[in-house]
Amino acid sequence: MREYLLTLCITAAVTYLLTGPVRKFAIVAGAMPEIRARDVHREPTPRLGGIAMFFGLCAGLLVADHLTNLNEVFEKSNEPRALLSGAALIWLIGVLDDKFEIDALIKLGAQMIAAGVMVMQGLTILWLPIPGVGTVALTQWQGTLLTVALVVITINAVNFVDGLDGLAAGMVCIASAAFFMYAYRIWYSYGIEAAAPATLFAAILMGMCLGFLPHNMHPARIFMGDSGSMLIGLVLAAGAISVTGQVDPDVMNLFSGSERNTVHQTVPVYIPLLLPLTIIAIPAADLILAIVRRTWRGQSPFAADRGHLHHRLLEIGHSHSRAVLIMYFWSALIAFGALTYSVNSASMWIVLGVVILSALGLVLLLLPRFTPRAPRWAEAFVPPRYRRRRGLPEATTAAVAQGDPAGEEPGQRAPVAVGVSGTNGATALGARPHTAARPGPSTASQPASRTAR
Repeated sequence: MREYLLTLCITAAVTYLLTGPVRKFAIVAGAMPEIRARDVHREPTPRLGGIAMFFGLCAGLLVADHLTNLNEVFEKSNEPRALLSGAALIWLIGVLDDKFEIDALIKLGAQMIAAGVMVMQGLTILWLPIPGVGTVALTQWQGTLLTVALVVITINAVNFVDGLDGLAAGMVCIASAAFFMYAYRIWYSYGIEAAAPATLFAAILMGMCLGFLPHNMHPARIFMGDSGSMLIGLVLAAGAISVTGQVDPDVMNLFSGSERNTVHQTVPVYIPLLLPLTIIAIPAADLILAIVRRTWRGQSPFAADRGHLHHRLLEIGHSHSRAVLIMYFWSALIAFGALTYSVNSASMWIVLGVVILSALGLVLLLLPRFTPRAPRWAEAFVPPRYRRRRGLPEATTAAVAQGDPAGEEPGQRAPVAVGVSGTNGATALGARPHTAARPGPSTASQPASRTAR
């Protein structure tokens, strides 16, 4: 565990330290498009944040290769090299898209090629545990098609959800944390060495997201762009493919005892089929809804619009930060709920807890304008947005706290309608701290966002 944590910390540190220089490079390279008529962010913001994330991935793999226990992963498996090959290809396409905006079909083809490169080097699904049937071995073509489909779906699901500052990185970080716990349990509890690569991939992915998040939280100083969203989507898919198609369920020796006990014990066998879907449940649902919505309107499935789930949260009155936190909550509930159920599927307390938390999430969705207020004695320990503004009416105080950056006074934000921005990453909403104040304090500020293809 300590070596995994060390790898995570090194990956996060390298990503965090490189993001600042990468931001300056993106500005110099011109990867900071001018604000167009359909853009809603208030000032040009650089992209190419995926460059720092890719070097963080390389640093994590390099450190793991020199650690005593993790070095065995590289000696006994070719999966880390397969991941690096596919990640390098998809990252390069993403960088070119951030700079020149490549056609969507070309990117789709590149995603399939990157998945094929990983399959050629051994990172593929070999068999599937199917409830009621058992372990089903797949032919080479079946495994290849299923692997490519999972990679393409995951990459585009993450890319579609990358529409608010810190949203994609935070949701993938939550998903990778749940996946790390699952893969580590399979590797440590059952002694299955084949789960070690997936555990390593999840630890590195957490480090990439944690290192980038401080620069990408609202208001974002840099966007990850397609070079980052496609990269973390591919790494997430690689971990799911590794633990799903490489770990033989028969090695767990779960098929013993009564039929009832066997059903409960074999839950960890079938969780690999479900967990890769649960950790991208929110992005995948957004992806499916976007395709159906655009096709129904006669548009291209890759056409940008403002109908994503996070845009709907903004339109009903949630602030930018609260919309992101709500998406975090649902992602964590689904991913960790499935993880907990895999540990003890016979406990009704787990089901009851998930139901209660789901009800709490629905309540949060129905309270878009509720702003908590800290007591007077605790105001020194909370952000300014949760403090009572002395000398200001209560309505003005609530308006200031509704989604504004900490410490902003009324009138610093101009009204912006929710609309469509670019197609390559998250957005910066609201003025940066150095932006000059704008008139119009009486007009309510309306949060906005951009969408990613």
